[in-house]
Amino acid sequence: MMAKVFTALLCAALVFGLLGGQIGQVAAAMPQGAADAVELALSVGGALCVWSGILEIMDQSGLSRKIARGLGPVIRRIFGSAAQDEQTMEALSQNMAANLLGLGSAATPAGLRAAARLAQRQGKPDCDAVLLLMALNSASLQLIPANVAAVRAAAGAADPFSILPAVWLASAASVCVVLLVSRLLARVWPA
Repeated sequence: MMAKVFTALLCAALVFGLLGGQIGQVAAAMPQGAADAVELALSVGGALCVWSGILEIMDQSGLSRKIARGLGPVIRRIFGSAAQDEQTMEALSQNMAANLLGLGSAATPAGLRAAARLAQRQGKPDCDAVLLLMALNSASLQLIPANVAAVRAAAGAADPFSILPAVWLASAASVCVVLLVSRLLARVWPA
């Protein structure tokens, strides 16, 4: 799908470059844009690797279990009986911790483990708990938007974390909407 999107964008750039008489500038911008994309990917990838390593150390050291105990009441309130066993709680807490740190991609392995455990406990892969987890991961309450800050720093922002109040407000509002709509839909269409 992304190949089709990029092909369409490339074709549109070429057509508009031809129509506007700027095809030389379009041709010159393409390699520069590719070089900028690689530079950005490497800078963000480095931060992602560091945080993924930290999450793995948390898991190996037992810190994930301690965080799971701390987040336990919140997780049980959100996921109910679906999140009662220790492995599910650990995966959910590690996923939530990664999302709180703004590490969307680093949260994926724990999110996949949590979704598998929730589906196994509920007996079907598209159960309400798994769908809620997917929606919460999309909304993603963030305290420290590390990936966004890394992108802003790579782009030359003087203060990459100046967006914190906006991120807190937007992510808190999106999580509240997800939880509210989830509860409402559970009442309208019970499983």
